[in-house]
Amino acid sequence: MDEEYSATILSVPEGTPPTRLDKLLATLYPDLSRSRLKSLILDGNVEVSGHVLTDVSYKVGEGQEITLSVPPASDNTPQAQDIPLEIVYEDDDLLVVNKAVGMVVHPGAGNHAGTLVNALLYHCGESLSGIGGVKRPGIVHRLDKETSGLLVVAKHEKAHQGLSDQLKDRTLSRIYTAFIWRVPTLIKGHVDAPIGRHPHHRLKMSIQRNGRDALTHYHVQETYRDAITQVACKLESGRTHQIRVHMQSIKHPLIGDPLYGLPAQEQVALLKKAGYEADAAQKIVKFPRQALHASEIGFIHPISGEEMRFKSDLPQDLLNLKSLIKS
Repeated sequence: MDEEYSATILSVPEGTPPTRLDKLLATLYPDLSRSRLKSLILDGNVEVSGHVLTDVSYKVGEGQEITLSVPPASDNTPQAQDIPLEIVYEDDDLLVVNKAVGMVVHPGAGNHAGTLVNALLYHCGESLSGIGGVKRPGIVHRLDKETSGLLVVAKHEKAHQGLSDQLKDRTLSRIYTAFIWRVPTLIKGHVDAPIGRHPHHRLKMSIQRNGRDALTHYHVQETYRDAITQVACKLESGRTHQIRVHMQSIKHPLIGDPLYGLPAQEQVALLKKAGYEADAAQKIVKFPRQALHASEIGFIHPISGEEMRFKSDLPQDLLNLKSLIKS
């Protein structure tokens, strides 16, 4: 093995029945994700009693010795860029970032630069020890480009795995503030409806019988002339466009939403009926993004075990919108 590799040697504990190599490694090396361990096996980085094994299903039992060699994290394809970030919290394991409106989280088609990942690569530098063998920040959950607010990012594999597990078991808490059309009948309610890709519009999601389970709780915070409501939405899952799709499904789409919002004519009629001046109504109708902000996040620190919770005030554009609505 290359001398730069980090190698560890472990003996299979007594009493261990014949177990698949990948499953046993997942138990012996909890800091590494199962997908990472699988790739290490397939790449020939695992030896059992002195023999390289590339079969993930090979049965290993007590008395055998396993050597795992982990190569150094490779450089990531995205380039580090000096882009301003609002860091709410940071330690050796993770960061909490208050994402600005208009920032894409991860590089992709049409967004190879200027993303949150590019900014984090610059900000974190050598403090990133790598996720899945690549020197990159661990994006645990995402926000849409035009959604502002808080998200947590891991610096290394163990933190990423711990936070991802909390996202899966729903102990990673996320609360959003949204401005929606009309006033819900219930002050507190929920939408429990599976979400999948829209069958005819590739950019949209929709309620699908065979979609992925999705649950959103909402709580009315303030109402404005029976035309607009400020709500807090708590996610029990994390599907693409979840709040936007769920609120549209109950006839309360978000203000400014270009994909799921009310038609402009309906917005104008609703605001006119509510008594808004024409100038204020036009500004509300032309609000340039979905009125959605990730305002709170809570989780258990994956290394220290400390309970952590962070809050973010509404950004200036939503404060301006709220002033218009209250006028």
